[in-house]
Amino acid sequence: MLALRNLRVDYSGVVAVAGVDMDVHEGETVALVGANGAGKSSVLGAISGLRRPAGGSIRFCEQEITKLPAYRITPLGIALVPEGRRLFADLSVLKNLMLGAYRQRDKPQREKDLAYVLDLLPPLRDRLRQRTGTMSGGEQQMVAVGRALMSRPRLLMLDEPSLGIAPMVVARLFDALKRVSESGTTVLLVEQNLRMALDFSDRAYVMQTGRVILDGEASELTRSPEVRRAYLGL
Repeated sequence: MLALRNLRVDYSGVVAVAGVDMDVHEGETVALVGANGAGKSSVLGAISGLRRPAGGSIRFCEQEITKLPAYRITPLGIALVPEGRRLFADLSVLKNLMLGAYRQRDKPQREKDLAYVLDLLPPLRDRLRQRTGTMSGGEQQMVAVGRALMSRPRLLMLDEPSLGIAPMVVARLFDALKRVSESGTTVLLVEQNLRMALDFSDRAYVMQTGRVILDGEASELTRSPEVRRAYLGL
């Protein structure tokens, strides 16, 4: 579904991603992990069109999307839940969710998609009229995930979804994401909690200073002495 070849990203000459190759197959869950500053978020930014690559190529479902802007990439079926959520704090939960469905003109389908999101994330059901900015961080993260799902993505990308959220809410959120994955949606996850990411995913890529240094089955990487020493502290 997704193929990155020699992807390079820089910021005013400072290299963030230095030639990454990566594949994500339809229906699988892939984690992109590594220390802070490894370049993980820059990879997602390039895929989503929010950051113009300095070189290399990005193909989605056999279509070259390397130079496409974000507003042309989203309709192809790619949705990003960004780090920090990026919600409209003064709008209600319902309005934030419906922004994800702005291209869906079929009202019955929008209502069906909303029912699906509320079934996945039931705490939002009684908060639809609440101003989003008054919610806890975990509740806001649910809104951000729900907004992305309202676009009916083929590829759902999440950037640090557990950051700054209470463990109980993280567990509930990942239970919902597991259901999304099991429904057939492809998931690409950037996550600071390596153990959680590897437990959740089928495969994983480990980044360090802009490069992929390891990749493989998530269960194998969990047992890797190098990964355990560098990232799990074992």
